[in-house]
Amino acid sequence: MCGINGVFSYSGLSNEQLVREMNAAINHRGPDNSNVEACKGLALGHVRLSIIDLSEHANQPFCDEGYVLVYNGEIYNFEELRSKYGFECSTSSDTEVLFQGLKHIGKDFIKELNGMFAFAFLNRNTNEVLIARDRLGIKPLYIFEKEGTIAFSSELKGLKSIKEELKGFTVNHSAINSFLHLGYIPKPLTIYNEIKKFEPGCIGEIKDGVIKTEKYWSPESQITNEVLSDEKEAKATLNNLLRSSINYRLKSDVPFGTFLSGGIDSSAVSAIAQDVSAQKIKTFSIGFNNPKFNEAEFARQVATHIDSDHHEFMVTENDAKELVGDIIKYYDEPFGDSSSIPTMLVSKLARKEVTMTLSGDGGDELFHGYGFYNWANRLSNPLVKAGKSVIGKVLSLGDNRMKRASNLFSYPKNQLKSHIFSQEQYYFTQKEIDKLLITNDGYPSFIDKEEDLIRSLSPKEKQSLFDINYYLRDDLLTKVDIASMRYSLETRVPILDHRIVEFALNLDEGLKIKNGDQKYLLKQVLYDYVPKEIFDRPKRGFSIPLQKWLETDLKFLIDNNLNKTTIESAGLVNYSEVKRLLTRFKAGEGYLFTRVWALVILHEWFRNN
Repeated sequence: MCGINGVFSYSGLSNEQLVREMNAAINHRGPDNSNVEACKGLALGHVRLSIIDLSEHANQPFCDEGYVLVYNGEIYNFEELRSKYGFECSTSSDTEVLFQGLKHIGKDFIKELNGMFAFAFLNRNTNEVLIARDRLGIKPLYIFEKEGTIAFSSELKGLKSIKEELKGFTVNHSAINSFLHLGYIPKPLTIYNEIKKFEPGCIGEIKDGVIKTEKYWSPESQITNEVLSDEKEAKATLNNLLRSSINYRLKSDVPFGTFLSGGIDSSAVSAIAQDVSAQKIKTFSIGFNNPKFNEAEFARQVATHIDSDHHEFMVTENDAKELVGDIIKYYDEPFGDSSSIPTMLVSKLARKEVTMTLSGDGGDELFHGYGFYNWANRLSNPLVKAGKSVIGKVLSLGDNRMKRASNLFSYPKNQLKSHIFSQEQYYFTQKEIDKLLITNDGYPSFIDKEEDLIRSLSPKEKQSLFDINYYLRDDLLTKVDIASMRYSLETRVPILDHRIVEFALNLDEGLKIKNGDQKYLLKQVLYDYVPKEIFDRPKRGFSIPLQKWLETDLKFLIDNNLNKTTIESAGLVNYSEVKRLLTRFKAGEGYLFTRVWALVILHEWFRNN
């Protein structure tokens, strides 16, 4: 795992020095080596976290007389590709296989890669650069483009380190709208107008200061006419895919382990990893002294059954609260997912033992593990559609739970999927945002846009596709990448092997939720490794007692950020609406805590940027 940077400019900028500054800004992603390769009009930089082939010969930029590669990620099938094409390599690294493949085969080689990656590949002879990002967007890539200058980095932090030379950035108000609605900023937007998230599954060709982009993979393109409905066949296929994916992701020349929360996804990954590994794996979990948010006992039961080398860290709420500032410092743009705090904690603690971990991300989106999907079915019912206004008004007269549910029935036309997500996560409705924002560039229409597909999808499948395209990529994967790389820890996500994603997209939804049992097929695979009885309990998320903290120990964040002076100085939202929200929150409508947190994060970001 690493970080990459680049500047392409013919306007007199000192490209090499700028890239060195960018490398320094993201050195936490790769503390083992930092280097820059400068050419005519451009410079490419790399910071390395050594995982495979620890020798200096595998350092980057990786280059010869004709080509230069900077690359962040892992190619898991590199050994097969090296053998298939007969590449003569001087290292045992996946970097050199990628270099040889791009050099001899070109961009079509990208379609053969199984892995997570973002890279830039320069042809010195033509001065053209090929950039690409993996299918699911596991590894990040941010692109700045303005007035003939193009720059990129693995983190916004890299680009922000040279913002004066890039003549500054302006705030994207459409991104603020999206953040308040979703809790994250969806691709390709960032908080800045001049910077975009490079799209997952895309290839870009940079020539003469212009980027031309093409898509080589998308979830939509992998949907087929037929679905797999045979449970026995589906279970065997999923089991084989998981074992293959995890085997790939255990390739490492450094100590490794797994994150184990005790839930379905992380337990499946950990159990299979232990089953296929020739050595005892290390598993890592954290627990809180608040029983409502503590699943350490369940993780311990799984670890005991699979006989892993288990590491359990009990943390106090003070430990977690000390990391609140890191959300602003390391995420670089407003990011509302407070589970980034426990993710940072477990990453920090795991890094004391290992350099690489496996995570269970992706199971909920692929196998329908969220309550979102049941709401998608309910709200698509013609009778509910016809009476949604009346239903919403009746529910709004009830207790907090009913008031929260009432918001689900008040959705704008052509915005159902993002509205369901927003209200299940307690964020602002679009109606609330329209009153709240001073400058409102509107909610991006592309987020809920539906493509014509080869197979008609059910409401649950459409909601799942929305989550794969946005929530998974721009919230969950961003959260894990930033939180783990903050501590120079590589995290791999075996459930998001593209073969498993393609399998899940074409699995009968009756095998995802069966008789009300969510993630049904994934559970059937898991129960062959770990007893079902351990999981007979309600589903919990990886969360913290944020509502309680905002009412008590973190109240100072509200006082510092949501007072009249700060709100009016920022000029982003109407203070009268903030005051009304805080009055309701303090009067007992505790479910509004996520809205309050989003406004705190937005203004804390503004005060520090």
